[in-house]
Amino acid sequence: MPLAKRIVPCLDVKGGRVVKGVKFEGLRDAGDPVELAERYRDEGADEIVFLDITASLEKRATLRSLVRKVAANLDIPFTVGGGIRTMSDARLALCSGADKVAVNTAAILRPGLITRLAEVFGSQCVVLAIDVRSTDRGYEVFSHSATRPTGLLAGEWAKRAEGLGAGELLVTSIDRDGTKRGYDIGLLREITSRVNVPVVASGGAGKLEHFLEAFRDGGCDAALAASLFHYRELTVGQVKDYLRARDVVVRP
Repeated sequence: MPLAKRIVPCLDVKGGRVVKGVKFEGLRDAGDPVELAERYRDEGADEIVFLDITASLEKRATLRSLVRKVAANLDIPFTVGGGIRTMSDARLALCSGADKVAVNTAAILRPGLITRLAEVFGSQCVVLAIDVRSTDRGYEVFSHSATRPTGLLAGEWAKRAEGLGAGELLVTSIDRDGTKRGYDIGLLREITSRVNVPVVASGGAGKLEHFLEAFRDGGCDAALAASLFHYRELTVGQVKDYLRARDVVVRP
């Protein structure tokens, strides 16, 4: 029996509110994170991702009190990222109710952080978030909330991170973010063909078919979406019903 594919709503949080933009810009309000998380739990989401999207840029810690409020009402896995720079940051997020921590900029600056997190908390708790833009170098990794090119190529960084102990990869196409043009399947294949850990597709979901493409063509284990769910264009249940009808194994 194949492992069930996961549908994962994402809460991009700024100033205590869920926001959404296009290509990480033009952010607009999308609601209260606690209320949205509860709604997605009730709709059958397999997991919730909470990203404090300006924490790294503002050089501050994640909004822990808000993380606690969201976690208090969840009985599904909960990933928290943004501003996780140290072991202490990760420990506080996990103690606040997160099941996993997502690292991005800090891991690029200090790759050994991935290994240390995996050694102390277990690889299953460590998610590497990879924000990628297509440049003349290829699929290039960006840091600091997608504002700084790193020179790293996505496929190579993903493989290296797996070796360092990352238990899951959250791969976001900056070019597709908020566009609803579909996930970047070329990028996803570049990653999934190189690693053996679960890969979460992010950036570009706009219709039901896009989720199917992420699984069948992109080789992903989970698909993340934000505005599509926030503004009720689709529900988690509708996505799962569509996938189930096409023989994709999903949880109830």
